[in-house]
Amino acid sequence: DQVACLDDQILRKPGTADRAAAQLTQCSGKQIRFWTGLSLLSSTGQHWHELVHSDVALRHLTPEEIKHYIELDHPLDCAGSFKWEALGISLFEFVRSSDPTALEGLPLIALCDLLRQAGVSLPSAAQARQD
Repeated sequence: DQVACLDDQILRKPGTADRAAAQLTQCSGKQIRFWTGLSLLSSTGQHWHELVHSDVALRHLTPEEIKHYIELDHPLDCAGSFKWEALGISLFEFVRSSDPTALEGLPLIALCDLLRQAGVSLPSAAQARQD
């Protein structure tokens, strides 16, 4: 799962356009840290886990930009009130992460690392057949 933090405050999924606007206004011109956790459990009970952080800096946003963004992208169910994989990227100054896919909720680089730790060879022939 994923948690977004502005300083020592957790940014929840807004649920409404008004709360998304308030959250984006609060984060305007600031840096948000996202923590994404990943666990892998084998059928034998072995367990591997990883915690990936991503830092996102938002530009200084005008009230009009915020309103327009929310109307277009509807980020009401997203921590931080944006969808980085969609129009939300236009709100950013930068993203810093060892695994940028973590911002979408599933850190694929970290997942591949955990699978290799569990003895899975990647890329696999099964992946190639799916293409």
